[in-house]
Amino acid sequence: MGLIWGSFLNVVIWRMSHGSSPLSGRSICPKCKHVISWYMNIPVLSFIFLGGRCAFCHKKISIRYPLIELLTGVFFVWWFVVGFNFFKLVGSPWSFIQPVFWLVTGLVMFAILVIDLLYMVIPFGLNLTLFSLALAYRIGLTSFGIMNGADLWRSIASGVGVCLIFLLLQWTTKKIKKVDGFGLGDIYLAPSLGLLLGWPRILPGMFSSFVLGSAVGLILIGMKRKKLSQYLPFGPFLILGTAIGLLWGAPIWSWYMGLLV
Repeated sequence: MGLIWGSFLNVVIWRMSHGSSPLSGRSICPKCKHVISWYMNIPVLSFIFLGGRCAFCHKKISIRYPLIELLTGVFFVWWFVVGFNFFKLVGSPWSFIQPVFWLVTGLVMFAILVIDLLYMVIPFGLNLTLFSLALAYRIGLTSFGIMNGADLWRSIASGVGVCLIFLLLQWTTKKIKKVDGFGLGDIYLAPSLGLLLGWPRILPGMFSSFVLGSAVGLILIGMKRKKLSQYLPFGPFLILGTAIGLLWGAPIWSWYMGLLV
């Protein structure tokens, strides 16, 4: 099932990064535009049987297609073995809704990560989808009394706060260096991350994002793969930082507060 959804994510990633709908017809070869038959579109296996080349134009198929399918498959296995119980609330219907919500959210976040990494853009449609999912989830939890209203407002405030920080950093870098420190996609992504993480997980989540981004940036500059004036997509680091905040944000925050006491 994970491999199948990974194949669909490939469609979403390609089409949304090129301004078209994921539901706009059959899959085609991006090079010769020939419609791909179903038996040539079996996740991973078709890539192997075709020798990594299109059956019609014989040009190479990017390795990212089977790689994304495999990574999605691994994510599904992790979710089934670990994540389903990690993100599980007791009581119907949330014992089913919450794990499925985090599975779908994980797929959307993975699509955002890959698109920004490959094309340095975050489609507004994916940002809107993630925000809608996160807001509906938080409101649902509050309506059922699982989360109190104060936590909902803290989550909203967390997203707004991160968004304002990004806007301030963008304004500062544009004023001083005449460049945009953050893209609009990163800024639009911030409210969703605040809703997903809430307070105080948003702090270790965002801190992790900046640490990872800085470390990778310095490594790339040291290897002469990037210059200081060049852009580095920040969306992947925001997604990775959010994952860290979700899984280990609470113990990280408790550890940090323990140092202050």
